[in-house]
Amino acid sequence: MKGRHTLILYIIYCLLFAACNDGEVSNKYCNMRARLQVENVLQAPKALQPACESMGEYCTITSDGERFLFTSATNETDTINILASNSYNGYYLGLSGFIVGKLTIPEVGEDFVRVVCYDLACSNCYKDYNITKPLQLQTGGFAKCKSCKRTYNLNDLGNVTLAGPAGRPLYRYRVDYMELAHMLLIHN
Repeated sequence: MKGRHTLILYIIYCLLFAACNDGEVSNKYCNMRARLQVENVLQAPKALQPACESMGEYCTITSDGERFLFTSATNETDTINILASNSYNGYYLGLSGFIVGKLTIPEVGEDFVRVVCYDLACSNCYKDYNITKPLQLQTGGFAKCKSCKRTYNLNDLGNVTLAGPAGRPLYRYRVDYMELAHMLLIHN
């Protein structure tokens, strides 16, 4: 009987230890809520289309309550009326919005270059101070936080660059891009 209780306590301890990772998932995707479906990225030809179809290009996705705003690193902006989107009633833009783009090289273990999605909020400011500080998208595949001065390399899976203070990478969301249909789906 004592051996069974010890085994059960050991299993519970192992499960708790495995689950204890400071509130973050241990894989590459965060566990925060996110959902956006863009039926046709061709509706945003200056920002979203290049971000989904050209390697190393990125854009931010935010909302002003009436429209989705897609802004490139060179500040070119496209808008889509929220009511014109089939999924307008079911979107959730993470903490501060999204950064979407196509990596310059495939991830380790992948055969193709994929579209990635990060949260627009600085993950370090959010984790350390529980505040959302939107990042500034820069050319060349970088995003910078004006508050903590960290720069993130979007082509290196959102990791902090060596030029600034160390820290955790950006929060990442699951994303599917159907290139032939020009459809983007961000989900968690």
